[in-house]
Amino acid sequence: MSIKKILPILDWLPNYQKDWFKSDFGAGLTIGIMLIPQGIAYAMIAGLPPIYGLYTAMIPQVIYALFGTSRQLAVGPVAMDSLIVASGVATLAKIGTEHFIEFAILLAFMMGVLQVLFGVFKLGFLVNFLSRPVISGFTSAASLIIGLNQLKHLLGININRNNKLQGLLLEAFQHLKEIHWVTFLIGVLSILILLFFKRLTKKIPAALVVVVLGILAVKIFHLEQSGVKIVGSIPEGLPIFKMPAFSKQVMIDLFPIALTLSFIAFLEAISVSKAIEAKHSDYKVVPNQELIALGMGNIIGSFFQTYPATGGLSRTAVNNQAGAKTPLAAIISASVIALTLLFLTPVFYYLPKAVLAAIIMVAVFGLLDFSVPKQLLKYSRRDLIILNITLLITATVGIKEGVLVGVVLSLAMLIYKSTKPHIAILGRVPGTHFYRNIKRFDDIEIDDEILIVRFDAQLHFANTTYFKDKLQEFASEKGKKLKMLIIDGESLNNLDSSAIYTINEVLDYFKNMNVKVVFTGLKGPVRDTINKSGLIHKIGFDQCFMSIQEAVDCFKSTCESESDVKKYQEYLKQSNK
Repeated sequence: MSIKKILPILDWLPNYQKDWFKSDFGAGLTIGIMLIPQGIAYAMIAGLPPIYGLYTAMIPQVIYALFGTSRQLAVGPVAMDSLIVASGVATLAKIGTEHFIEFAILLAFMMGVLQVLFGVFKLGFLVNFLSRPVISGFTSAASLIIGLNQLKHLLGININRNNKLQGLLLEAFQHLKEIHWVTFLIGVLSILILLFFKRLTKKIPAALVVVVLGILAVKIFHLEQSGVKIVGSIPEGLPIFKMPAFSKQVMIDLFPIALTLSFIAFLEAISVSKAIEAKHSDYKVVPNQELIALGMGNIIGSFFQTYPATGGLSRTAVNNQAGAKTPLAAIISASVIALTLLFLTPVFYYLPKAVLAAIIMVAVFGLLDFSVPKQLLKYSRRDLIILNITLLITATVGIKEGVLVGVVLSLAMLIYKSTKPHIAILGRVPGTHFYRNIKRFDDIEIDDEILIVRFDAQLHFANTTYFKDKLQEFASEKGKKLKMLIIDGESLNNLDSSAIYTINEVLDYFKNMNVKVVFTGLKGPVRDTINKSGLIHKIGFDQCFMSIQEAVDCFKSTCESESDVKKYQEYLKQSNK
């Protein structure tokens, strides 16, 4: 394996052009500034002190710059993963305690190890088991939970953290009379400013604007003395090297959360990196290398007290819009965080928690997915049911449970569909040699003596009974006039051993009915299986045709004048030797 594949930085760095630096510097500065309030805010979601959000905003993206294949992906803490961290670790330790922090850091290590293993063994395809409806339902539910968990900071009331929607709403309703109106005003004004800048321009870091205004308001008017909750002291200095607190039992308990996070985080990163890659032609995103890059960021980050990180959607979009050319922009972003940790953490002492709540709520409510349910309502009610069930379970029972139920339902639906795939009876389009589904086209010519069937799937153990039953059902409808069955193989992609036995049974069944069975348009893999199994001798080379029309013509004229048919059948015999 090439060293450049392991360390993609060796590919782009030697070819770095001087005129790229201005774009990388501007983009890096913008993302670094964005990450300061986001890091603090997302640490709140995760139930961690603000400093850990800044650590996570710095270390993983430097490591990603070395190993990652996307040149614009902005790695760091994200809202959804922060919520999963909080919900998962809270089952083992009380939020805010030393053990909770230790477990969150250990979770980053475990998640990173899993991602690296998935990448090394090229298991990135496993993320495909998270279907779009499951992702949409999970994302929307998580967004609601994250947003509503910020009500305590937005309203200035005492609401316990809860990952169940009904519990949050009930407790919020019970404490409505206790709203701290100054805090509420700060939060609402922050939301309005964020929405205003979001519509006006994306070039100005709106989150930083509200952070500065919030700090100034508290400091000038001494609002902390009137009950406005503030962030308080944030430790200064860069993160120091420290081993995660390894514990066998804790790692066993954290494993389901680590596994869930490794998939969710990769899915978030790969989806946005692929979307951005489509806008560039100078590099290629490699999914399995992305797993290794994200995993290495989390592993190494955990030794510097970071919690789970991945690629952020909004930050990556801004990074691309700001003109980032290479991962050097990420290194510059990390440098901005480092300078903040060294010199600027005292500035955030008076930052109102209501401002952070506003930043979080605006960010996560933007993740609420209404487009997918609307589309599914038009063309796939089954997928819409999966989406809604995933959303409801995630919102009312738990995040792990929601994802698990969604994946199980998707797989169950896939299995169900594979047992009853589409099967069509074909008829001739008048005046042509084309054959189409008689139920979808008008004025189709149907010959009472010929039954033409197309099976639109692989023929395997799960659907062979359905295939055989349908052929018998169609033949019964034709009645005693039926003389020939044509099985169109254009959509038949593969056969397993059960399919071979079933075709044998079909041949015997129709032989007893004095009905000839022929095959048309068989693909290479299907022919290979038929040849190796010896089934071709029972079918007969002279019963295999290139097209349906040739089979029909042969039936009508006994093939005496069809030289092309004879050549094809001779070719099949030769290829079988």
